[in-house]
Amino acid sequence: MHRYFTDQRHEALRHRVRDFAESEVRPRIAEMEASRSVCHDLSRLIARQGWIGATVHRAYGGMGAGHVAKTLIIEELSRVSAAMGAMVQASQLGVAKIVHFGSEEQKKTWLPAIASGDCLPTIAVTEPQSGGHVLGMSSTAVRDGDDYVLNGRKIYVGNSHVGDLHGVVVRTGEGSKGLSAFLVESDTPGFRVGEQQPAMGLHGFSFGELFFDNCRVPAANLLGREGDGLSVAYSSSVLYGRPNLTAVSLGIHQAVLDETTRFCTERQRYGKPLADLGNIKLKLGRIQSRLLLARLSAYHAVHLLDQGLPCDAELMNAKLVNVESALESARDAMDIHAACGLFTDRPVERFLRDAHHIFAPAGTSDIQLLRLGELALGRAQGEWSSRLADLLRLEPSEWPEEDEVPDEAPAGPPAPTVRAEGTTPTVPGQRTGPAHRHSWFARPR
Repeated sequence: MHRYFTDQRHEALRHRVRDFAESEVRPRIAEMEASRSVCHDLSRLIARQGWIGATVHRAYGGMGAGHVAKTLIIEELSRVSAAMGAMVQASQLGVAKIVHFGSEEQKKTWLPAIASGDCLPTIAVTEPQSGGHVLGMSSTAVRDGDDYVLNGRKIYVGNSHVGDLHGVVVRTGEGSKGLSAFLVESDTPGFRVGEQQPAMGLHGFSFGELFFDNCRVPAANLLGREGDGLSVAYSSSVLYGRPNLTAVSLGIHQAVLDETTRFCTERQRYGKPLADLGNIKLKLGRIQSRLLLARLSAYHAVHLLDQGLPCDAELMNAKLVNVESALESARDAMDIHAACGLFTDRPVERFLRDAHHIFAPAGTSDIQLLRLGELALGRAQGEWSSRLADLLRLEPSEWPEEDEVPDEAPAGPPAPTVRAEGTTPTVPGQRTGPAHRHSWFARPR
């Protein structure tokens, strides 16, 4: 086993994602920073690599690679561009609701399209007036024959402007059992996306508003049963949202260290590299120490997920540790760069801006501490990782055969997707065809 709960297969995947990020993502960062708007073509290109389906079972065309693999995919993309790491994590978060609560028909309909990159899913829970208080939401769904009619508004929806399938939690009754979740296609009448607003960081990623105005959705698009909405929201946030955002923070943190050590090696002071100064070494040491701890907590937590073991506390702690340490290290990096860090020709200021965006989603640091405090007092309210262990556990049969594992990591960006003659891609409204089973090391074909 390699370091941090990965093996040869994981590391081969890591190298492939890293090569892709360097060749396809890095050249577009300047454009994304300048435009401060969603990057549609790059989002689609990344999706077509098949990485959104990291935790989708191979029977549905996914990678069947588990949560450790998902984490390293997000980390490697975020190391180059946190915006694109956030794009992938948001869609993988959108996968959770279907994997955990979808009917067999819903899984057969949607998971192959998601795994192939032809459909980008989202999850929409937060509302302007209620914020993180999920039970305070006021958007509604009313049964009308074979349909539900949705009305309301959602905010801070990851991939709002590129999503094809929105998982929307709305109120169908009173109290905690009065929330339900629905799958809403982006071309549904009565649905619209709000204008994208410029944000502090994560330029190239969209997290905007969704509006529902007498939006009619088939009853077949209900996830689980009426009243399951709170479970859909909480389980997705705990089991996917927290580790996914942890991975984004981890990628930013690694980028902070890489860039800062490079700067300290190249920059001269008193006739020698800045890195030779004792106070600089101390700051670099603190960044390195935080990163080692952050990485261990991140991969340990998702390793437990793949084993089907209880790990809600580890997932909470991993997000807390990674978010806080990435912010602290980014501030140390800004101190080291001094005035040089204030200009956009160096990426360190982008790292700090992007790191702030990971603080609030799936619970602020205070929320994580509050839940950890309840655990210490023996007042924890059950664990989602235990309740859904059978759906989280990575079965040996899902892994590629040993002869599918390459001897060494493939170099260069993945080959472009090539479809067989006479076939058409799966798109919203046309989601048919058998799932394609393949090794999660194989380049997309």
